[in-house]
Amino acid sequence: MAAELREVDATVPGVRGRPRREGLLLHLHPRAVPAEALRFSRTLGLGGAALVLYLLAVATGLLLLAAYDPSAERAHLAVRVLVREVPFGAFVRSAHAWAADGALAVTLLHLLRVFFRGGHLPPRHANWLLGLVLLFLVIASAYTGRLLPWDQLSFWSVTISSGMLKYVPLLGPPLLRLARGGAEVGPRTLSLFFGLHVAILPFTLFALLPVHFWLVRKAGGVLLPQPGGVAVPVRALTPASPNLLLREGVAALVTIAAVLILAAVADAPLLAQANPGMSPDPAKGPWYLMGLQELLVHLDPAFAAVVIPPLAVGLTVALPFFGRDERHSAAWFHSPRGARLALHAAVAGAALTAAAVLLGELLRRAPARLSLLPRWVGAGVLPVLALAALVGGAGWLARGRGASRLEVVQAVFAFAAVVVLVLTAVGVFLRGPGMALTWPWKVP
Repeated sequence: MAAELREVDATVPGVRGRPRREGLLLHLHPRAVPAEALRFSRTLGLGGAALVLYLLAVATGLLLLAAYDPSAERAHLAVRVLVREVPFGAFVRSAHAWAADGALAVTLLHLLRVFFRGGHLPPRHANWLLGLVLLFLVIASAYTGRLLPWDQLSFWSVTISSGMLKYVPLLGPPLLRLARGGAEVGPRTLSLFFGLHVAILPFTLFALLPVHFWLVRKAGGVLLPQPGGVAVPVRALTPASPNLLLREGVAALVTIAAVLILAAVADAPLLAQANPGMSPDPAKGPWYLMGLQELLVHLDPAFAAVVIPPLAVGLTVALPFFGRDERHSAAWFHSPRGARLALHAAVAGAALTAAAVLLGELLRRAPARLSLLPRWVGAGVLPVLALAALVGGAGWLARGRGASRLEVVQAVFAFAAVVVLVLTAVGVFLRGPGMALTWPWKVP
């Protein structure tokens, strides 16, 4: 499709004879795009919004650098002075925090949109893999930046989340020392995270993002239905400027306005200076790792921190190859049948996860003598095998009723995504002192 778009650029009204004075902006797009690709429902504007949010985080971060001191003795004081004494200091810091969290959240939504629209399948699979690398870099950027205020929230958030590495057999201690720059979170950790956050991670992202955009353009832009393999006719094309560029500009302005409004009404939290001797209760990791921390509440650490995360990452990387022999329709969930299957899987995932959390809470409060099996069996092998049998059995039944392999894979992914979402919500909103299950509001 990309070749056809390049060939017809000069034949589209409004494009022929136009000088290439737009430079870089038009280099990111063909000079002409299918009119169908301009529909908001095709992309939801998520890719562009993620880029804008990350750029906004970088811009506000550069402003914060003027007042920040990356030392354990003065970092918290520098942030406190910035918030209390520098004009608009609190506003800029809040904008940076919300833009960073928003960039990560929107990037995750963009990944879901690409997957459920079939943009992960060959010949676009290379960009899917590169997108996963970019997602990892965004997560790493958010994670390293979390420690820089050096307050109780950031210190213990990193301490708790990085401590999950100790459960890795044999490699746990060296991995933990590598991640922290030492045995404990301290000044060396702060220096390490500062260097990663302000230099290595941003430069790596900015080096890979143009490749990501180039691969999108090389593949012909957003994935569109091509009945019978017929390319988009010339009459269905429209000039990228101003049609596409105007829409992207408006979306960017709306995204920036939303972050600035949020920063004006909701300040980023700043607690007392980090105190290694006084842990808050509950001590939680960052929101994007709370699903994993919630797993640690219910499952044996060897499974929650060592088996499940690498398995989930490996399966996500392998997703393009599960449906490589099928051609995606570019519709949401491939077809109406696929949409129904994904909806049923999502509802089942939400219900089963909620039930498992309640059951796990009851078992946590039960006397230890009631446990008849070793924890690694009763809270590891058995639940994982039961879940695998449940998902495999449901997929086998769906295939027997005519669902394609691609539709089954997307339904399983929808199930897993909802499980992670529910676990994250429980960890963020429903875990109180002692990580006990509680309500997020006080009941009179």
